[in-house]
Parts: sequence; structure tokens; C-alpha cells
Amino acid sequence: MPSVAAPLALTPPTTPEALIRALEERAFNAWPARQSVLHSGWVFRLSGGFTKRANSANAIEAGASFSGVRAAAEALYARHGLPAVFRISPLAHPDADRELAEAGYTHFDPSQVMASAGLEAAQAHAGVQIDATPSASWLDGFAAANGVRAPYHAIHHGMVHAIALPCAFASLRDGTGQTIGFGLAVLERGAIGLYDVVVDPAFRGQGHGRELVCALLQWGRDVGAVSAYLQVRTVNEVARRLYAGLGFAEVYGYHYRIPPLMA
Repeated sequence: MPSVAAPLALTPPTTPEALIRALEERAFNAWPARQSVLHSGWVFRLSGGFTKRANSANAIEAGASFSGVRAAAEALYARHGLPAVFRISPLAHPDADRELAEAGYTHFDPSQVMASAGLEAAQAHAGVQIDATPSASWLDGFAAANGVRAPYHAIHHGMVHAIALPCAFASLRDGTGQTIGFGLAVLERGAIGLYDVVVDPAFRGQGHGRELVCALLQWGRDVGAVSAYLQVRTVNEVARRLYAGLGFAEVYGYHYRIPPLMA
């Protein structure tokens, strides 16, 4: 098991494995798949092909055997007309990554899970509106800002509505009232997860992403959260610098293995 950053205020982070599992569980709950199948310490998530994280095989028990898992996942995803995508976190046994590489699966989209042991004390911004439920316009705008194509809007909106935990749906407006940014936070067991914080490309580089994050962190404090976490692509250096400046540090990394035909 790789080294892991100092434990957060999560329960129960008694070991690095427990901390990772606690964060993985929160992420699965915060972005629920339409269907899930448990298999020998792994979970196969299916959501009609919309997003890798909701359509991938993930280890949920540290060091679970990979014997037979690839074949089972390939059969299940093929039955649903989907490629078998594997998300490799530190919970996966090293045999999983080796076997997939030998089978021609491509290493793809390395990412980091970052977390903060405390919530940045920053003032909420007047331009950010936070709602407890998503409006139709928020869902459409959030999907468009994240590049979700129209055929996937129904799946996307359904997945957002399926989140069972308390949520904050953030909208950032400029001086004219135009919505230029969106963000989602999900509260579970004293921690908030930040998801898909995005600003219109025409307005980036002006501190709006920080405004959204600070407003969501303020919401977290208001509802009793004591820590926060997020997932960010390793190549997104701008976002990683922003989060580091707000007290987030890398806890662990993960990547995907995708079949040769997807590479």
C-alpha cells in the first residue's frame, strides 16, 4: 500500500487502507451509478456509458484477488454494450494492473484524490447562489458546462437526482446576472466532496473557480463538515494549484485501464 497523507477528520481512518476506503465509499455514494454489481471485493458500476467513474470496475476491498475479475467484468459490460473499463486505486491488488497491462489495456487519465483536514476560512461570495435541490436550468447549465452531450442529459440529470445525501448546488453569476460557473458538494459523515467545479472558459483565470470552492467550503462548515475531499486530473495543474492554495493535499492517486479499442 502506497504512503498516504496525514489522516483527515474522517471516521474511521485508523490505517491508510481505511482512509482510502472511506474516501472511495464517499465518492461512490456522491456520484451514484445507475446499476452496481458486487463481485469478489470489486464493484462493477454501470450508467449507460456516461462517465468513466460511473461505468468502471473498482476495488472496494484492499488487496482483493483479481483472479477471474477481468473475465467477469468483460462479460458483464459486453452484455450491456459497454467496454470494460477498470479504475485502479490503491485498494486494487498489484496483480490487477499487471494483468490488465499484459492484456493490452491502456493506462489512462491519472488523477489525484486531494483532501483537507480543515475547511478554509474564507468569506462566502455574494455572486454564488447555493440551493439544496437542483433546478432544471441548473441541471442543463451544469451539464453543458461539463461538456455533457445532449443524448446523455437524461442519464446525467437522473444521476444527480439519485444522490441520496445532502447536497449543495452552486451557481456563480457575473455582474449582469449571467451564470458563468457551477459546482456540486455532497456531505457525508463529516466530510464534503467537491465535484465538477467548472467556470465558463471565457471567464477563467479571474478567480471565479476559487469563489465557487470557497462558497462550497463555507456551506460545508455551515452544515457541520470538518473536512473536504475532491478528485482532480493530474494534468490539470491550474486546478491542483488552486486546491493546494486552499489547504488540500494529495492523499492518493488512481488511474484507469481502458481496452485497446478505446485507446
